[in-house]
Amino acid sequence: MDEENCPVNQTLKIISKKWHLHIIRDLFYGKKKFSEFKESNPKITNKVLADTLKDLESKGIIEKTNFEENFKSTEYSLTERGKRLNKVIYELGMFSIEDEAYPSQEKEESIQILKSNLKID
Repeated sequence: MDEENCPVNQTLKIISKKWHLHIIRDLFYGKKKFSEFKESNPKITNKVLADTLKDLESKGIIEKTNFEENFKSTEYSLTERGKRLNKVIYELGMFSIEDEAYPSQEKEESIQILKSNLKID
C-alpha cells in the first residue's frame, strides 16, 4: 500500500495539524463556542482558531450551528465521524497516564475523566 492510500496516513493528515486535536479534545470535554476554545488554548490566535474550525468542518469532523439570524450565537459540535475519534484520543491520554513519570495518585481519576468525557465503557 502506498503512502497516499494508507488509512493511517489519511487520518494523520487530519489530526496531526497543529491545534486540531486540542479542539477535538475540547469538544469532547463540553466546549462548544469560539470563546471557550480560545480560553482553553490561549496561545492560539483568533485567525488560526477560525481556520482550524473551518478545516475540521470541511473534513466532516465538526459541524457549526448558528442560533441567531445575525450569527452572533454559534456553536460547534462533533459529527458522528468526529465522535469516532474518541478511542484515538483515549489511547493518546492513556499513553501519557501509563508513563512511569505520571503521578500515581492522579492516574485513576485521570482515567475516569477520560472515560467519562470520551464516552468509553
